Amino acid sequence: MKRTAATWFLWLWIAAVIVGAFLYAPLAAKFIGQSSRILFFHVPMAWASFVAFLTAGVWSLLYLFGGKRQARQPRCDRAARAAIELGLLFGVLATITGAIWARIMWGSWWNWDPRQTSIVMALVFNGAYLALRDSVEDAEKRARLAAAYATLGLVVTPFFFFVVPRITFSLHPEPVINASGQRDMETRMFQVLLASGAGFTALFFWLHDLRTRLLALADRVLEAHGASAPGDAGAAGAAVGAAAASARTSTQ
Repeated sequence: MKRTAATWFLWLWIAAVIVGAFLYAPLAAKFIGQSSRILFFHVPMAWASFVAFLTAGVWSLLYLFGGKRQARQPRCDRAARAAIELGLLFGVLATITGAIWARIMWGSWWNWDPRQTSIVMALVFNGAYLALRDSVEDAEKRARLAAAYATLGLVVTPFFFFVVPRITFSLHPEPVINASGQRDMETRMFQVLLASGAGFTALFFWLHDLRTRLLALADRVLEAHGASAPGDAGAAGAAVGAAAASARTSTQ
C-alpha cells in the first residue's frame, strides 16, 4: 500500500513539473523561442544519469568490500547492473534533448561542445561495463570484474560530468551556480528545475527498484531451470520466456 501511494505521488510530482515547465516558469532571456523549456528535462536527465552511475559504483563497493555476508551477494551485482542500465537510458535521453536544444540554438544537432563530448565519453565508459559482463561466462568472475570496473566509475564519472566540460571554452550556457558562486537563474525557473531534478532522481530509484527485482526474478527462473550462469541477460531472458511459455501451455 505504501509503495503504491509513493508511486502515485511520484507521478503526480512529475505531472506537476511538466505543468510548471510550460505554464509557471517564464522563458529564459537570450534563448530562441520556447527552447529554454527543454532544460527543465535535459538537466535533470543528465543529473539522474550521474546519480545512476554513482549508485552502480556504491553497490559494486558493497559487493567487493561489504563483509563476509554481503561481499558476494548477487543482489549487489544485480543492483549495480540495473543502475548502469538506467544510467545509460537517462544519459541517452539527456544527449537527445541536448541535441534538440543545440539544433535550435546553434543551428546544428552536434557541435563537439565539451559538454556534449563529455557525456558521450561517460556513456561509452559505462556502456563498456555491459560489454564486459557479456564477455565473461563464469558468473562469479563476471560479477567480480564488473564490480571492479563500476567502482572505477566513482572517479571517472565525476571527471567526465564536471571536470571535462570546464577544461576548455564551451558554447553551453553557464551552470545554475556559476563560477562566482552566484545563482544566475530566475526564481520560478530555479524552482521548477529543482522540482524536476528531485522528480527525476526519485524516478531513477523507483525504476532501479523495479529493474533489480526483475533481475532477481530472472535469476530465480534460471536456477529453477538449471542454468549455470545467473545474471546473464540473454540466458535470463530465454529462461523467463521459457517459463512463460510453459505456464501458457499448462493452462491450455
